[in-house]
Order: sequence, then structure tokens, then C-alpha cells
Amino acid sequence: MAAAQPAKAVPVETQHEDMIHDAQLDYYGKRLATCSSDKTIRIFNVVKGEAKGEPVILKGHTAPVWQVAWAHPSFGSILASCSYDGRVFIWKEVGAGQGKSGGGEIQDGWERIKEHSLHSASVNSISWAPYDLGPILACASSDGKISVLTFGDEGSIDAPLFPAHAPSSVNAISWAPSALSVPTSGPAPTAAGAPASEVVTQKRFASAGSDNVIRIWAYDDASKTWVQDEEIRGHTDWVRDVAWAPNIGLPGTHLASASQDRTVLIHSRSQPGAAWTSTPLLPNAPASQDVHFPDAVWRVSWSIAGNILAVSCGDGKVSLWKEGAKGWECVSDFTS
Repeated sequence: MAAAQPAKAVPVETQHEDMIHDAQLDYYGKRLATCSSDKTIRIFNVVKGEAKGEPVILKGHTAPVWQVAWAHPSFGSILASCSYDGRVFIWKEVGAGQGKSGGGEIQDGWERIKEHSLHSASVNSISWAPYDLGPILACASSDGKISVLTFGDEGSIDAPLFPAHAPSSVNAISWAPSALSVPTSGPAPTAAGAPASEVVTQKRFASAGSDNVIRIWAYDDASKTWVQDEEIRGHTDWVRDVAWAPNIGLPGTHLASASQDRTVLIHSRSQPGAAWTSTPLLPNAPASQDVHFPDAVWRVSWSIAGNILAVSCGDGKVSLWKEGAKGWECVSDFTS
């Protein structure tokens, strides 16, 4: 199945006392944040691909912490976290040596600047919008609702909350690229003969639910509300994760989804408004065309260039996939 071997994995001794649920590098790859069922967040310095020194330990959540997410550095050194306790914390680095790890507002140089507690159940997933849209954080909850936090000047927050997959849980959320190429209405083609197009700004994200559905939401400027724009079906069990591929000059749009039904689907379309085409990954190819992975698939994540997809399966294996002449192919896999 694998055609290549990945670089040697470098283990990180996190010192967490329970299961680790997420690990995220910051924009520059210089810091690693992890979170765990031990209710803590740990931040490591990364030097030449390895975590160095003792971690900063952030406390405050009263239940397992599911995800962490770094904001774009243009907004400062900011980290968001979400938990089974139904809360979202926003942390900001304020200076080395400030505070202690006692669960207060300032801990080891990090200040908890905001607490979002509008949800009535576990907050399962958080995602920052593309930085050019501003400091906006989308949150997905088991109460079936999504909240979108927009941070304004002087610390103000706009936080609309709306039903998304209710009464089912919202398991994951992912922003679309902010730049969208759309055909122009004029008749003039390009020099290559292709229809003329222009780049517009879009504010959209996808959510995945326990109703087996992916929903795409768009911001309506007229009503200043989030409205469901599209719906994608194809899975037969809970959709555990959804990831919108970055678009750096690549044609079309790709959206990956992972499910409890043990499949991964790549949803693609050539241009805005076209129908979505869903293609399953084939983990047993070429020996078999069976679309099922050995266990439930929990996470999918795209490379920065949007051309390689990482798939994390319940059997402890991570596989890397790339689209080739024969379709999507596994280029490597390894045990996490």
C-alpha cells in the first residue's frame, strides 16, 4: 500500500497524565500545543523539529480538553482551547515568568483573556478563520449548535449562536479559503481560451455532525447572519471530522471528511455552484477496492499546500494520501 517511507518520527514526552486528544504547531512551527483528558494544555518550544525544555502548563478547564488552535501571528501569540466542560478559553502570551500554573488568569506568562460559555454541552471543535477575515473563531458543540466569535477592537466580542445539526452533535468545523475564483459575467475569455474569472472574498465554513451530514455555512451580509448554503451527504454514520483544503493556485475545491463508518471521502468540484463529487479513499488498493479502513477514522488534515491529506485511523495508524494520475493514492503510512 505504501510507496514511500516517512521521515523518522520524533517522540515527544508531554508529561500528560491521560489520553492526548490534539497536538498543534503554531504558524512558524516553533511551538507545539497539546491537550488531554487530564484537563490541561501544554506548550513546548520546538527546536530543529524536536520539543525542548519544560512545557508551559495551562489549567482552568474542568473536563477533558478536546482541541487547541493557534491564531495567526498577526493577532499576537494567541491560543484557543475547547473542552467537554462546554467552555472555550482564549489564551494570550503576556511575558515569560508571569503567573504560575495554578489555574488563574495568568499562568507561566500566558493570560486567559476570554472565556466563552454560551454552549450547553461539550465544545468538540474550534477553528480560526483565514487571517484576512479578521480574528474570528468558530466553535462546534454537542448541543447541536455553532457559535462564531468575532473579536473587535477594545476587547469586544460578537458571538452569534445558531442551530446547525440539532438535535445531533456537531463534531468538527473547518473554514473555507477566503479567496474564491469565480467566472465573470463578461464574454471575454483569457488568452488560453478559458473563461475569464475574478477573485472574490468569501466567508464560509463546513461543519460535520452526528446526523451523518456535512453542512456548508455562508455569512449573509444583508441579514448579518449565518445561513446554510449547501449540504453534502455520503457517509452512513457519524462524520467525525471535516477539513477544507487550502487553495494555493490549485484548480477546483477539495473537502475531506472522516467518519465512524470507517471511510474517508474527498468531496470535489471544479467551480463554485457545480455539483460536488464524492470519491472514497481506497486503503486496501490495489489488492482490493474496499473503501473501509480497519477502524473508525477520527481525523483528516491537509498539508499547507493542500496537495497531501493525512488520515488518522482508530487502529493507531496515520496514512498520507496524494492525488495522482490514477486518483488518490496512499504514499506512506506509519504507526502513530
